[in-house]
Amino acid sequence: MIDYHKIGERLLLIAGPCVIESKELLQEVAQELVRLQEKYPVQIVFKASFDKANRSSIGSFRGPGLEKGLQMLAEIKEEFGLPILSDIHLPSQAAPAAEVLDILQIPAFLCRQTDLLVAAAKTNKIVNVKKAQFLSGPDMKHVLGKLEAAGNKQLLLTERGTSFGYNNLVVDYTGILEMQELGYPVVMDATHSVQKPGAANGKSGGNGAYAPYMAKAAAAIGVGAFFIETHPNPSQALSDGPNMVPLAELETLLQQLLALHQLVQTF
Repeated sequence: MIDYHKIGERLLLIAGPCVIESKELLQEVAQELVRLQEKYPVQIVFKASFDKANRSSIGSFRGPGLEKGLQMLAEIKEEFGLPILSDIHLPSQAAPAAEVLDILQIPAFLCRQTDLLVAAAKTNKIVNVKKAQFLSGPDMKHVLGKLEAAGNKQLLLTERGTSFGYNNLVVDYTGILEMQELGYPVVMDATHSVQKPGAANGKSGGNGAYAPYMAKAAAAIGVGAFFIETHPNPSQALSDGPNMVPLAELETLLQQLLALHQLVQTF
């Protein structure tokens, strides 16, 4: 179970592959996340998308879909005891997803879709909203207003970079500080922040080597929650491989984030 009220005080790590590729991949990543959770003072949420509905091209891999994907995530939850996060794209997906998920995630491109936000909020599950690449930090107060009006105050806001010309993103850390002032925990999506949308001939590129720096910079300004996509072999991943952190390198990054988190709390 996630202790929502401890987020920020106790570091939260949302981690996993971008999309459900196979049962074996989910198990391999989940096993490592359980090991890390048992070793370090951190709350860990397992993340994988059952459907990537916003891929760059029609031929891109999307995942197993709602029914099969939720079944696979439910099996991971039962086997490993990890809370689960996945994206929803349609209001009709909110109720069935909430039967399995502990956190419903709203993709950045959809963060102003009122019906989707309301449907997610009404499940009474934690809702994580990714800030759109075209919005400022303060703009997210209107997104929060929709969720609060639907009766939900277990909310997370995620920074994932802002459009910087074509095929590039930049992180404005002042925007993170402004979102923190809105009264809800802010999550740093370190891996999507180094994505280069649509820059790889019909799919997104990125530079995963920079992702740890994005995360550590956020930790230094007081962020206590992190979203990090990870894969045993990012070069073989079926979605967002170029911006992922290799699974074997996740522990080192977690150690660094915990050290920074503890240091910032002393000030």
